[in-house]
Amino acid sequence: MKKILVTVMMVFAGIGLTNASNLSEYRVFYKLTDSSTFNSLVRYLDASEEQADQLNYIFNITERKLNQANRRASETAAEKAVMFNLGNAKSILTSEQYRKYLIVINVSRHNNYDNLAENR
Repeated sequence: MKKILVTVMMVFAGIGLTNASNLSEYRVFYKLTDSSTFNSLVRYLDASEEQADQLNYIFNITERKLNQANRRASETAAEKAVMFNLGNAKSILTSEQYRKYLIVINVSRHNNYDNLAENR
């Protein structure tokens, strides 16, 4: 049952990410390298020190790949960077941690911070 749930969540995450219409929708992945965001995510995932080190490394590489994609204005390259991030995070985290990670990514990605600021 857990495998089915995780698979379904991955499919929805993949569909949501591949349907992105512009590169600015990937900005959530840039925030993962911010130290306070990263520390909060590690606490939320209840990740071990080794997992945290590996995630930090993956997030830094993802950020570099997204920077290259932005310079080339290539949505395909940005999608590959995101899939790199998701695939490596899945190999590092337990299934429960990965489920939480996908939830954080999707909720963060779909929050429209600009509209929230304008409505205040």
